Amino acid sequence: MTESARISDVLVIGSGAAGLTAALNLAERFRVTVLAKGALDEGSTAWAQGGIAAVLEPGDTFENHVEDTMVAGAGLNDRDVVEFVVERAPAAIERLRRLGVPFAMEGDALHLTREGGHSHRRIVHVADATGWAVQEALLRAARAHPNITLVPDQVAIDLATSRHEQRYSGAGRVWGVYAVDRNTGVVNLYTARATVLATGGAGRTYLFSTAPRGATGDGIAMAWRAGARVSNMEFMQFHPTCLYNLEVKNFLITEAVRGEGGRLINPSTGRRFMPDYDERLELAPRDVVARAIDAEIKRYGLDYVHLDISHQPAEFVRSHFPNIHDKLAQLGIDMTREPIPVVPAQHYTCGGVVVDRDGRTDLPGLYAAGECTESGLHGANRLASNSLLECFVFGEAAAAHIARCWDELAPPPPVRPWDESRVTDSDEEVVIKQNWTEIRRFMWNYVGIVRTTKRLERARRRIEMMKEEVAEHYGHFRVTPDLIELRNLLQTADLIVRSALHRQESRGLHYTLDHPETLPDAVDTVLTPSHF
Repeated sequence: MTESARISDVLVIGSGAAGLTAALNLAERFRVTVLAKGALDEGSTAWAQGGIAAVLEPGDTFENHVEDTMVAGAGLNDRDVVEFVVERAPAAIERLRRLGVPFAMEGDALHLTREGGHSHRRIVHVADATGWAVQEALLRAARAHPNITLVPDQVAIDLATSRHEQRYSGAGRVWGVYAVDRNTGVVNLYTARATVLATGGAGRTYLFSTAPRGATGDGIAMAWRAGARVSNMEFMQFHPTCLYNLEVKNFLITEAVRGEGGRLINPSTGRRFMPDYDERLELAPRDVVARAIDAEIKRYGLDYVHLDISHQPAEFVRSHFPNIHDKLAQLGIDMTREPIPVVPAQHYTCGGVVVDRDGRTDLPGLYAAGECTESGLHGANRLASNSLLECFVFGEAAAAHIARCWDELAPPPPVRPWDESRVTDSDEEVVIKQNWTEIRRFMWNYVGIVRTTKRLERARRRIEMMKEEVAEHYGHFRVTPDLIELRNLLQTADLIVRSALHRQESRGLHYTLDHPETLPDAVDTVLTPSHF
C-alpha cells in the first residue's frame, strides 16, 4: 500500500452508497481514500432488494412523501430534515441514471412500485436487485476516478483523535482512523483533514438479521468512544418477511412482494390475518406487520407464517421478482404456485451517530452518512425505501460541506502509530466466538420486537458482565477482526439497551408491554458519553 493512500485529503470509511456518493462528490477537488471492511461490494447496499423512494408519479407530491415518512416515524422525525431529503430524491435518481443504473422502465417512464406505508407508487427499482445495481454503478465510477483510492479488507479499530496526537492539542478533533489489514494483520494509521463515517448499521447485534456479516455497529461504537452523541438506538427495525430456512439464515423477501399483492397467511388456520391487526393490511408500516407476525407465531406456536403471491399470474411474479424466484427455486419453493415461509428479522438501525443536515457530527473533522447515523429522517420507524435515499442525500451533503469549509479544515498533525508492544497473540479465540453468540442470542430474546423492562434489565446485566471480559481480552491480546467486531457489538448492544430502558412509552419500533401507551410529546433519546 502506498503512503499516499494512508495520508489523503478526505478519508471515507465504508464503500457502500453513502461512502461512494461522498467520495465521488469530493474527488473533483480532493484526494479521497475509501476504506472497505471486506470486499468493496460486501456491504449492505448490495443487499437492498426493494428500491429507492422518490416523487415521480403524476398526482404524487413532496408533501405526500413527507407525510408518509412522518406517519411511519410515529412523529419523531425532524420535519425539516424529511423535507430536505424528499425534495432531493428526484435529482438523486437522475444522477444514478447518468451513472448507468438500469432502472426498470414502463414505456418511456420509470416503472414505479408501491411498498408498505406509501400512499403512492414511488419506488424506482432494478427488478428486485436495486442495491446491487446501484453498488456496481457507484463502484465503477469510483474505480475510474484518478483521485479515489479504494482499499479493501481494512477493519477499522478506533478513530484517531486529538488524544492520539504526538503533542496533544486538546482540540477534540478527529484526524482519521486506525485499521487492521485482514491479509497481513498489520494495523495502519490513515489520516486526513476530514473523515466520513459510512459504516452501515448494527444488524448483527441480533441472532436473526437480513444484514451482511459485517454489520456490527463499528462506526456507531467508534464515534461513541471518541466522544460523539448517539441517538434513538432503541429503534431497531425488524423486516417482517425474511425467508424461514434452516440453511439460508438472512435472505430477505422484499417489501415489494406485499406491495404487488402478496398476502400473509397463518399456516395453521389458513386465514389471512392482517385484517385482524390493521386496516392497511399487508401495506401497513413494517413495525405493525412485524408485530402482527410475531403475535401470530407466539399465539399459535408457529415457526413461521406464509407470504403468498401465487394468486398473481406466474409471468408477473417471475418478471417482477426474478432474483427471489430463482433463489427460492434453488431451495425447492415455487413462489408462483405456493406460499413462502417467512419470519421477522432485524433489518435496519434507525438510530445512530447524531448528525446535522450537513452530515456533521459533534466532533470537528468527523462527518457521517447513511445507516450509522441518526439524521432525523426516520424517526421511530423507517419508511420503506427511504434508506438508500438517505445515503445519497447525506453523502452529497457531507461532501458539499467539506468542500465549502475546506480552508477551515487544518491538515493533520503528527499522530502516534498503533502500539502493539504490550500485546501477544491470543490462544483463546473460543472466548470471542462464545461471547459473540451470547450477545446475539440475548439481544434477540430480550431486546427484540416486543420488550419488557425485566427483559431489558436482564440484557443489561449480561452486558455489564461481558464488558470486563472483553476489555481484558482487548487490552492484552493483539487485535483481530473478530475481536474488533465483538468489542463493537458489545458497545452497540449497550447503547440499544440503555436507550430502550430510557424510553418509558411504546412508539414506532420500540414496543414494551410495561408502557404500551404513546406519550403526547415525541422526544429523541440522546445519549452523551459520560467521559467527555
